[in-house]
Amino acid sequence: MTLAAIIAATLAGGLFSVLIAAALAVRLLGRLLPHMVSLSTGVLLGASLLHVLPEAFESGAEPHELFLTLLLGLLFFFLLEKAELYRHTHHHEGDHPHHHHHHGFDAEQAGRGGWALLVGDSFHNFCDGVLIAAAFLTDERLGWLTAAAVTAHEIPQEVGDYIVLLNAGFTRRRALFYNALSGLAAVAGGVLGYFAIGPFQALLPYLLVAACSSFIYVAVADLIPQLQRRMPLRETAFQLIWLAGGLGLIALLAAARHSH
Repeated sequence: MTLAAIIAATLAGGLFSVLIAAALAVRLLGRLLPHMVSLSTGVLLGASLLHVLPEAFESGAEPHELFLTLLLGLLFFFLLEKAELYRHTHHHEGDHPHHHHHHGFDAEQAGRGGWALLVGDSFHNFCDGVLIAAAFLTDERLGWLTAAAVTAHEIPQEVGDYIVLLNAGFTRRRALFYNALSGLAAVAGGVLGYFAIGPFQALLPYLLVAACSSFIYVAVADLIPQLQRRMPLRETAFQLIWLAGGLGLIALLAAARHSH
């Protein structure tokens, strides 16, 4: 029964947060689209630097190894994006040698940050699944409370992820599908955590840092450059307000989670 509860909790948490996030994002898109990149930047940086990285470093793992993991993760996602951009450009120029866009146009328009974010989010969801499994193995009520807390915490981040995927050139349907697929990594983490909680608990800090490296990379390499263009002072102020809103939301959720 415990394994069934873990599967149900991680399945509900992984998919429920994605569906709620997609619904919220679609509602926001119409009126607030110009501000969504700023909000997503704040959410990704806040989730990484104010919540997940501190949690990894508080675990007692060797700090030098965690920083090395962060560095290797950043390099990995840089190379992943390079490979995706090269593949897309090569494919396009082979199929349409007489296109009228400037060289590399489609590479700029499709895929930037999307795949890196999905890989990192899958790591993060896997870790959430292991945490939920550990809570259930301690006490079933604690397991459900942990699953509810994880779901509540994930919703704003999933909103940010959904917006990033749309911004990277994914259609709404593809963004929802891949986000949901990433959410299912929580189920894998829950099941594997149930059968081998000890080894996976030892790996958790490193998986969390690997997830953070993707969030930081996407925010710094893909989103912030979009915000760094000349614009009126009023629009710059709105950028800062929305970015601070994303940071503040994650900070409040992290504080609430640590207070319990």
